[in-house]
Amino acid sequence: MGLARLALVVLAGAGLVTLLVIGGRALLSALDTRQTPAAAPSSAAPSTSAQVPTVRIECVADTCPLVTVRVPGGDVLQYRDMSRGEEVSYFDPELDVVLSDAGTVRVSVNGKQRAEGKPGAREAFTVRGR
Repeated sequence: MGLARLALVVLAGAGLVTLLVIGGRALLSALDTRQTPAAAPSSAAPSTSAQVPTVRIECVADTCPLVTVRVPGGDVLQYRDMSRGEEVSYFDPELDVVLSDAGTVRVSVNGKQRAEGKPGAREAFTVRGR
């Protein structure tokens, strides 16, 4: 009888560990907020039917520290560092943007280039779509 109980305890422990590993991996994948980089803009003139993003952010340094984009009073769309050449675009009607180092990114608002920030300077601003 002792051997059967020991086998059941080991089996239950292994099952618990398996469930914890599967649940942990599922939780991490659900919390992953990485955005896929947007396609590079073509050199041709944009068509009038193409939707222009409310904000487009491109990293022009090796690393662009903490770029935050969120819907005011709502979801956080991005809260992470970016790497050279990576770009993200958002089409929400209103967005709050915070750049930890404004000199490391290139920002377009409603298709128009925003003035470049000073290296090392933090910038926070709200953009509204057309």
